[in-house]
Amino acid sequence: MKYNITHIKGGTDNCYLISDGKNAILFDTASGENLQQVTDECSKYDMKLIVLSHPHFDHAENADALSKKFNIPVAYNEADDGIFDDYNSQPLYSYGIVGFVVLKASLKALSKTKVTRPENRFFVKEGDTLADYGFPDIKVVELPGHSMGSIGLLVADDALMAGDALDNWIKPGMAHLYTDLEAEKKTVEKIRSLGKRTYYYGHGKPTDRF
Repeated sequence: MKYNITHIKGGTDNCYLISDGKNAILFDTASGENLQQVTDECSKYDMKLIVLSHPHFDHAENADALSKKFNIPVAYNEADDGIFDDYNSQPLYSYGIVGFVVLKASLKALSKTKVTRPENRFFVKEGDTLADYGFPDIKVVELPGHSMGSIGLLVADDALMAGDALDNWIKPGMAHLYTDLEAEKKTVEKIRSLGKRTYYYGHGKPTDRF
């Protein structure tokens, strides 16, 4: 099935609505300052589920509020559950000038922001589908490295929702921030093995290659 993907851009953050025209799921939720914008877009659909690529504030700060607003659950990988309690449970590192600048800004924001663990939540893992929520052609793929529980969504044969496993700050490629560099490198190899598709990043414009 061909799904509609709506790119919601809030500042430097991206989140995405994946819809069959009536029903939708939300991949990531952006940061708190973008709550109204994301809520307005979600209100156009019968919302079924929120999926978090990982719990950093710029992806997850609105998760609990949106879950309660639309009475829907939030799914993420169990390996990242501890990040809700302490960002330092998975410290971030960087490479390159771009990474240095982004990390410096990110650490400042992380130190100020507490993300609420969603009350209505469950864990997903590699290979799980979203069939129970009306999207059987969407599958969870584990993409560790940026965080150890980072996940993406394979949307039919058309797209990959990559979260921060990749980024497009300057040009598309491996994420500039990581918890485990070797895991991140393996994730990039894994993504390349998935074949050609459109890539939707947590930061930067979508592209058809990286």
